[in-house]
Amino acid sequence: MNDQITEEAKSRLDKLFESYAIIAEDTYVYLCDMRYDYSRWSKALVDTFDLPSEYMYNAGGIWEEHIHPEDRKAYRDGLDAIFSGRQEGHDMQYRAKRPDGEYDICTCRGIVITDDDGKPRYFGGAIRNLNQQSYIDTMTGLRNQYGFFSDLKSYIKNKTPIRIGMAGIGKLTEVNEVYGYHVGNKILQHFGRYLMDNVTNRGGTYRLDGSRFAIISTLQSEEELAESYEEIRAHFRKGIRFDDVFINMELNAGILSLDEFNVDDQTVYACLNFAYQESKRHKHGDLVSFRRDLTGENRKRLEKLNAIRSSITNGFEGFYLVYQPVVDAMTEKVIGAEALLRWKSEEYGIVPPDLFIPFLETDPLFPELGEWILMTALKDGTKLAEHVPDIVINVNLSYAQIEKAGFTDTVWNIVKQTGYDPEKLCLEVTERCRLLDMELLRNVIVTLRAGGVRVALDDFGTGFSSVGLVKNLSFDTIKIDRSFVQQIEQDEREKRLLNNFTDMAGTFGADVCVEGIETSGMCDIIKGYGIHSFQGYYYSKPISIDEFLEKVKSGADCFAR
Repeated sequence: MNDQITEEAKSRLDKLFESYAIIAEDTYVYLCDMRYDYSRWSKALVDTFDLPSEYMYNAGGIWEEHIHPEDRKAYRDGLDAIFSGRQEGHDMQYRAKRPDGEYDICTCRGIVITDDDGKPRYFGGAIRNLNQQSYIDTMTGLRNQYGFFSDLKSYIKNKTPIRIGMAGIGKLTEVNEVYGYHVGNKILQHFGRYLMDNVTNRGGTYRLDGSRFAIISTLQSEEELAESYEEIRAHFRKGIRFDDVFINMELNAGILSLDEFNVDDQTVYACLNFAYQESKRHKHGDLVSFRRDLTGENRKRLEKLNAIRSSITNGFEGFYLVYQPVVDAMTEKVIGAEALLRWKSEEYGIVPPDLFIPFLETDPLFPELGEWILMTALKDGTKLAEHVPDIVINVNLSYAQIEKAGFTDTVWNIVKQTGYDPEKLCLEVTERCRLLDMELLRNVIVTLRAGGVRVALDDFGTGFSSVGLVKNLSFDTIKIDRSFVQQIEQDEREKRLLNNFTDMAGTFGADVCVEGIETSGMCDIIKGYGIHSFQGYYYSKPISIDEFLEKVKSGADCFAR
């Protein structure tokens, strides 16, 4: 059994393996020549679990190292029974470890094939990954998101330059509501077919989720894909007839070029999704290239984002918080501190938050980071409260956190763990939260305020729906964006705007905090509008918790000028 396999035996193994592979839908095929203990395994399985090769001696032993320790004995006993001749096949389930450390649940079925003399010669079968399920989308017939990630990982591993596009149909939900899901499904099928026909021999087409599709091309440039997108966009804008319904469709799309490979598939996807969301929310469906304006820096930017994202799963290494004081507008005594996220590493130094926070907000890992931010801020807040007992800690929320099931329970658990007074916590909701379901947002705010937590609306005035949010939701504080007061010493219009803002806030019972205070002249003018609090560089830039503690030890008026 330990002899080196002959070329003739290897050729026979290959032919038999390929016959298995043709009919093995949605499974990983394996085949072992038991005479030599030499196996060939599906390339997809090799890539998914990072095995050494499609061809292996002692493949059973190698695979055993990937199996969960609790499942190994049953696996080993089953394999021993096969090779000792006590059994002619097996049917088992176990957990197999991926390169990222996570386990997939797999079922494995195999059978022994005997030679003409009735002696065991081959042991072959199929492994089904229950976590990945099928690679085919049943509605469109395209490869699905599992197939997309499998192919993307393969391109990255093989260092193959590619262009990746993500395109989606706008307002499909409304179509479903008005005309029924059967029309919506026909639209998805037609769109998928049209995409596939227009990238034939130039790339792969995938249906991701909902109304989003993807294209991976090894031959086209970004410019060629951009031209293709505009042609496809024009086609659907003209309208398509489905049964007796004529529908005009708007599209959204993002694109990313991958020429360097020091990133993982999840980071690439997050960057691509960020570009897609920019197209959808801010560019009216125009194609958005992931930071195309930073052409020479694209590789470094991707590597930075990959490192930042990896830090979340590596104990939040490199992340830290700084704090900017919030002062009483009349007394200038410190009454609060806003926690602000930063990240640094030896390789990249301090990375500006506007480079990575908008990107991370669309990432599924962000809620986990948000929990770390809240936990850290409340621990630091406990230290500050020893010197300023009534200080309020402000923490920014992402819409990704709020829409996650059990968000308010997470807040209460962290408050309980830290022993922090919930009445001295203020959670800031940003303009991006207008993208959430309004009823969901209302329920979250009501629940938080009922438990004593304060809620603020940050960056008021920067979005078209700010007034609507204030009217429909209850906030303790409204924070006026700095852009509305930068010229207030010279511009009468800014004074009138501020007056209108404060009147409206008073109507709904909210305090007003003005951000971006930079001069004494601004302070003197703004104080006359009944403002509750100030925040800005005039009092302090964001500083570390240790610097903040040193300041407040001397008194609550430590930031007064």
